[in-house]
Amino acid sequence: MLRLETIICTFSLLSVAARADFKARNCSEVREASAGKGFSFAHVPAQEIPGDHLRVCPQGNTCCTKEMEDTFDQRSKNDFGDLVDEMSHELRSTFVSRHKRFDEFFLELLENTERSLNEMFVRTYGKPYMQNSEVFENLFAELKRYYTGGNVNLEEMLNDFWSRLLERMFTLLNSQYVITEDYLECISKYTDQLKPFGDVPRKLKFQVTRAFIAARTFVQGLSVGREVAQRVSKVSNSATCNQALTKMLYCPFCQGMPAVKPCKNYCLNVMKGCLANQADLDPEWNQYIDAMLLVAQRLGGPFNIESVMDPIDVKISEAIMNMQENSAQVSYRVFQGCGQPKPSGMTRSTRGVSDVFNARFRPYSPEERPTTAAGTSLDRLVVDIKEKLKLSKKFWSSLPEAMCVEDRVTAGNASDEECWNGHSKGRYFPEVQKDGLTNQVNNPEVGVDITRPDTLIRQQIMALRVMTNKLKNAYNGNDIYFQDSSDESSGSGSGSGSTEVYPTDMDSAVTEAPVVEADRSGPVGDSALVCSPSVALPTMLALSTLALHRQWR
Repeated sequence: MLRLETIICTFSLLSVAARADFKARNCSEVREASAGKGFSFAHVPAQEIPGDHLRVCPQGNTCCTKEMEDTFDQRSKNDFGDLVDEMSHELRSTFVSRHKRFDEFFLELLENTERSLNEMFVRTYGKPYMQNSEVFENLFAELKRYYTGGNVNLEEMLNDFWSRLLERMFTLLNSQYVITEDYLECISKYTDQLKPFGDVPRKLKFQVTRAFIAARTFVQGLSVGREVAQRVSKVSNSATCNQALTKMLYCPFCQGMPAVKPCKNYCLNVMKGCLANQADLDPEWNQYIDAMLLVAQRLGGPFNIESVMDPIDVKISEAIMNMQENSAQVSYRVFQGCGQPKPSGMTRSTRGVSDVFNARFRPYSPEERPTTAAGTSLDRLVVDIKEKLKLSKKFWSSLPEAMCVEDRVTAGNASDEECWNGHSKGRYFPEVQKDGLTNQVNNPEVGVDITRPDTLIRQQIMALRVMTNKLKNAYNGNDIYFQDSSDESSGSGSGSGSTEVYPTDMDSAVTEAPVVEADRSGPVGDSALVCSPSVALPTMLALSTLALHRQWR
């Protein structure tokens, strides 16, 4: 009898324990957490059921149906894509907004410079300029075409501009002769020997080519960075990555522990496996960022396109005055080389000042400088972009660490025993893998085929490599498409590797001769003469003497 009572008592205790255990493993918390995350499952078990139907989560007793695990799988894919998008949003926004600002700045700088030159030359040179304005319009059209990616050789284009200007001015200054197209072609052959515009073309070519090469390449670099960031941020999960994400993010639901977050090292291994290809982008990305910083440094210093373009009207005016002051000598040497043209029947004395260029003007004062659409100077734009670029270094390899933080995915600073390790709540023992595809060969969480690199990522690596090469060339003043074929060692032109041959500031070239201030009130009058007799006669005598000593070819 005593034995029977003992057995009944034992069964009663086991029954109470079983009821207590059943209560601890019900799924009500899972139902509430699922609803809180926006899931609308047709059925969530009231208590744990056998998990033989599960493909990803542990197959013991579970709170998940097959429908729930499939839904978690899809949600994991979306969550990961959203997380990468969120993490890369600032990077992408930086490249989009800075590309827009730089592009607006450079284009409006060109427009303002052309408008300024046109207004000042109309006032200063009047009718002769207006009759020949297409020479200057073509100059700015070609500069804009080059900047926007056109196939323009800057050196050849600038040489052509000065040749056309020489032809027009020579015709104006020698209107007593009939200047034919064949004669003009002969003149163009002697442009380099004549140097009718002094040293201005050479110096301006040096400054314009390296400044435009740097500006165009830098904006192209921002465009490439923008495209790479946008494309790489749109991740495509492999099946094994998606399974690992589901296991990490939602299998705690199936285990009745929806509030338990993944251990940090566990999260890192999952993310390093899923982002292995993105991490491989980092070495080329870092080199690209370094090259962008170098060109930005040039833009803020010796290759500053703003400091080149703002006074370009003054520099061209200086060249015109050089030609005018040396017109007698230039004409004499042209006649020696190309022959004496036929008289037109119009004498020099019958021409008014409106038929020739005859004045120069002072440069803009700082307060007169045009304001660009970007609303700031190039210097401030460069400082801003340099700060942003520096922050983007090592971005892709640091993504796993940035994603596996407490407020996003992991348990953060919680005890090692209080986080989800992929199987249960407890410590995560495997070591964290290194970055990159080849280092995932033994990743314990994500099966990665290290023999099959992602095609899209490899394409972006090549795009960065090509852009980095262009940037390095631009840093040295070289255009990767148009290398300098000149044998001159002066450093003029886009092909020179030298960057310190001539200073950016050409004020000395503008102030070597006395400057005649332009009349800003209206068109030039008709009373002034091109060359006074007192100047022309000694010049012709000197040239005649020179001709006796040396024959020019």
